[in-house]
Amino acid sequence: MDHEDEIRKLIRRRDAERLAERVMALDGPSRRRVAAMLPEVLKELPAVHSGWDSGGLAGFGPVLRVAGAATLGGAAAVASWLYRRSFAPQWAGPDDDVDLILAVLAGRPAAWRADLAERLARRLRAADDRGMRLALELLRQTGIEPPRNDALVAGWAAQPPEGLADDPLLGHLLPRLFEAQGVGRVLQWDTDPDRGLLGALLRLAGSGRVRRADLLDGCLRRFLLGGTPVELRFFVRLHEALDPQPAEVEPRARDYLPLLPAAPGTVAEAAAKRLRGCPALTAGDLAEAWESLLFRPERKLVRAGLSWLRAEVRRAPELAVVAAAPLARAFGAGFAELQEKAAELALACAPGMDEQGRETIRQAIGLLPPEPGARVADAFGGGTVAEAEPVHLPPLPAAPERARPFEPPPAEPGELVELWSDSHLHSWQTWERLLAGFVTLAYHDRDALAAALATIRTPMWKSGPRAANWTSVDRWFQGLADHLTDQAPDAQVWRTAMPVAELPTPQLLVLYRAAEILRALEEGTLPPLLLATPTHDTGHVAADELVRRMEVLEAAGVKPLAADLQQALLRLPPGELPDAGRLTSAAGRILAGWRHPEPELTLRWYSGNRDLEVNVDCCGHDHPVELMTFVRRRVRTGLPLVDLMFRRFEHHVLAHHLDWWPAMLPSHREVAAAHLTRGLLRGTDEWTLYAQYARSLARAEGPVGESFAVVLARLLGDARQRPEAVEVLLEVAARGELPAGELGRQVGLMLKSRKARMGDMVAALGEAAERGAHAQVWSIAAAALPVLLPAPGQRPRNGLAGFVALAARVAGWCGARGEIPQVRDLASRKGSSALLRELRGLHTLLTSPGGHGSAGAVTDAAKEGRA
Repeated sequence: MDHEDEIRKLIRRRDAERLAERVMALDGPSRRRVAAMLPEVLKELPAVHSGWDSGGLAGFGPVLRVAGAATLGGAAAVASWLYRRSFAPQWAGPDDDVDLILAVLAGRPAAWRADLAERLARRLRAADDRGMRLALELLRQTGIEPPRNDALVAGWAAQPPEGLADDPLLGHLLPRLFEAQGVGRVLQWDTDPDRGLLGALLRLAGSGRVRRADLLDGCLRRFLLGGTPVELRFFVRLHEALDPQPAEVEPRARDYLPLLPAAPGTVAEAAAKRLRGCPALTAGDLAEAWESLLFRPERKLVRAGLSWLRAEVRRAPELAVVAAAPLARAFGAGFAELQEKAAELALACAPGMDEQGRETIRQAIGLLPPEPGARVADAFGGGTVAEAEPVHLPPLPAAPERARPFEPPPAEPGELVELWSDSHLHSWQTWERLLAGFVTLAYHDRDALAAALATIRTPMWKSGPRAANWTSVDRWFQGLADHLTDQAPDAQVWRTAMPVAELPTPQLLVLYRAAEILRALEEGTLPPLLLATPTHDTGHVAADELVRRMEVLEAAGVKPLAADLQQALLRLPPGELPDAGRLTSAAGRILAGWRHPEPELTLRWYSGNRDLEVNVDCCGHDHPVELMTFVRRRVRTGLPLVDLMFRRFEHHVLAHHLDWWPAMLPSHREVAAAHLTRGLLRGTDEWTLYAQYARSLARAEGPVGESFAVVLARLLGDARQRPEAVEVLLEVAARGELPAGELGRQVGLMLKSRKARMGDMVAALGEAAERGAHAQVWSIAAAALPVLLPAPGQRPRNGLAGFVALAARVAGWCGARGEIPQVRDLASRKGSSALLRELRGLHTLLTSPGGHGSAGAVTDAAKEGRA
């Protein structure tokens, strides 16, 4: 067998390793004959589809690359052959044939291999280019200086750093690391100082293999070239890990200064950190540095500039002469606390300023808020003080109508079938209408209803539900339809289909109502109507209508269904007493003597074994937070489902139709809310709280307390539902039913337990205040602060200064007065943090003369819905 035939067969078998052995053994003429044969081989190879490959020659890529690298004559021809597009699978990663190609190239002349290495390096277009490894290895083997190519540098930086100290390319490519575009993005996730290129460079600098000065100069050179925060992230990490000392910073001070005004925030922060305390800076340099930082939009950098200025002026009071222009810049900062801090610094620097500096300050006073502006104007002998913007506080919007008439049930079989087919029982209103329509139609014309239901054909209907664990109302209604159309899979389905697992009590009541209808259908005791069908969209049943329905049942000689009667009693409006004296049945007597129970409930927050309401230091808890409901005064009506509804507040995984529960207890919204609260903090999909729950509770009646406050607090702290949550707060406040003090306490606990974000809560309460609920928001904030403020030795929650600022703003709108002990105690501490400054401002406001009375009086007004 001649060489050409053997090579051809090895290519067809895709045996790259054997092929490499054979081509390396060929003499010159044989290699030239194989090279001449390759175009013919390309035409002969069949199309191959393998995995994610695009087909064609892709499956033969390695053997073809090896064959061409070993036999083609010129370096340009080999470079073109190796990276023919048809050889590369569509979804391929890095080439895995590099070692074979290097082996077959090893016998080529050194100059030829150097030419190929340069050509391959110049072809690279990205750090993850397929040819990167081969190009880098050829450059290392040939020892030539790599050509200028940013992609080559980025690809080299992305390689595993093992053996970097002995890499022949280190001397060539390390200086380019700080100049080449794309390197920063490749290295943006290199964060570990013990691993990756970052760790390798630090070790090389520590061992002396690389000069620290070269790395520092490289970082500064990269910073001065500019770039996005992402592109500079790695170099900032490297710079900070090198931790340049004062002796290293001093000769580079002129390179750090230009970074302060316009470099990305992380770069400017690093530069300011190194320049602070640098003895090489003149007074002019310091003024330039401060002005650069105080003109920045980032709060952190402005704060750093003010802190630096204060420290330097304290150290050298004569520097006050050059502080005027930077402070004037800071007067226009977009943050009130920084403007206040700048005003305080101006007052401290006033004695050391010359007349020119004082004039600079006077001209900038108008940028300050009115109160600090007036103080600076007094100290500097003039200046235009900004006028306080008038606050236009709208009244609370009128509350929407609480209830509207409930849509009547279907009156015809076709209407019921259409309602069921279109609804899929997503709402409690549809469920109630379907139940009521089914019972009435089945009682009066069973055959017509059965014929209409038989026209429906769905996959679920065809399979037929088995009688076990029907936790969904869809299954129960289908069971009713199955029985009516003689398709029921089991006898006495109502007995076996009730779930064996414990369910939330409201869900049990829903299922019991369905089960007793199915039982009555099987036993032939179906009543002509249901008692609990609402008359209003809040879920209420008007008392006179309930009496009329009971009279219909008595006239028909039929007993009401037990769960239906108990649900109807729970739906009576709280202020309506049924005139049921003429009723003669046992159920009628129950209705005549009905009075709504008044249970007493209380909530407790727990994390592990700790009571968070007693031990509110829950900032660092590791246990999931739960809410437990306790019944302090039990209800004993003698009606089992009613008593269970007021006694058991346990939640399990199988919780459905949570948004139905307020309509089941429209006269007991605190009890309905208590059923929601236990699972409220779990954060699972089954317990996602939506605004319609709180809106339904707002439209319901009855007392409100801790449970309702928890539901509303949870919503207010959820940015996704802020608009609806604010609307609910405004609606309840407009009716004078908002438990503002209790809501404030629960807001504090919600934030304290990290179940809501401070920024989201401040935004929601701020919006409510601006829309007319300023008095209520002050009451909420005043009740939340004692819970939120840290005790001695505790760290404050992030964003707490913003909450205090909101409290101060609405307190000013309300004219609130009255000392809050926790605010007073913290305000008296030493320090200049934003939180302490806001607390001092709030305490001064609350204890200043005048106003509209005590803070408690304002709180009472808020409870009554008065501004």
